[in-house]
Amino acid sequence: MYTETTRNRSLEAKMKFVIPKLPFTLSLFLSLSLLIIFLFAFPTTFLRRPLSSSVIAVADEGIRIRHHGYSSYEAYIKHQLNKTQNPKLRKVWTTRDWDRKVRVFSTFFRRLSDRGLLSNQSKSLSIGARVGQEVAALRLIGVEDSVGIDLVPRPPLVVKGDFHAQPFDEETFDFEFSNVFDHALYPEKFVGEIERTLKPGGVCVLHLSISGKTDKYSANDLFSVKPLVNLFKRSKVVEVRKIDGFGLDTEIVFRKNKN
Repeated sequence: MYTETTRNRSLEAKMKFVIPKLPFTLSLFLSLSLLIIFLFAFPTTFLRRPLSSSVIAVADEGIRIRHHGYSSYEAYIKHQLNKTQNPKLRKVWTTRDWDRKVRVFSTFFRRLSDRGLLSNQSKSLSIGARVGQEVAALRLIGVEDSVGIDLVPRPPLVVKGDFHAQPFDEETFDFEFSNVFDHALYPEKFVGEIERTLKPGGVCVLHLSISGKTDKYSANDLFSVKPLVNLFKRSKVVEVRKIDGFGLDTEIVFRKNKN
């Protein structure tokens, strides 16, 4: 016979079965809800981040390093060679562009000479010189002991060399110039090699793009001179000024400490 006592016992049994399940169900529901909310709140983290981003690291405030999905350093070199070895570009660099670039570079170098930052006795290096317009300009104004380095040599103006590992002894040069800092995959190595091969009291001049756009062969983007200054551990800034140099807008001059 179904009594009140039997009914109560039946309800107690049902409660014992249902109540333990409620925390798990509620926990699962809350977990799913939080996951959905998080994905909507931070979509760039999970939904929009590519597996191989062209920009993978920020080296310092004001400089961004690109890797272009390189699988190795050799892949980076191969990518750079695609531009340097391009026969159409090399033809333009050695014909139509030659006189104009030599003339403009000569103007930059004469100004540095007038300020006592470069002399005819300076042993000089142009980093990333391609076909050698900078070297020709240095020699044109009287700096005869000048040479360039690039991944592809062009004797007698340019010898083969990687600016991440210059093929020269320590304290070789009085003056170093480059307008290819944006091509450095490892800016700290680029700068470290300059300071290694520059003599104490020697001068380094870099032409940079701060506010302009760089091309697809650039390996970093520089948004201020501050991170670059921080990379120079043994040199002081002499001058920073605006220029118009083949798409580059800033000239910065460093002098290596004598001690």
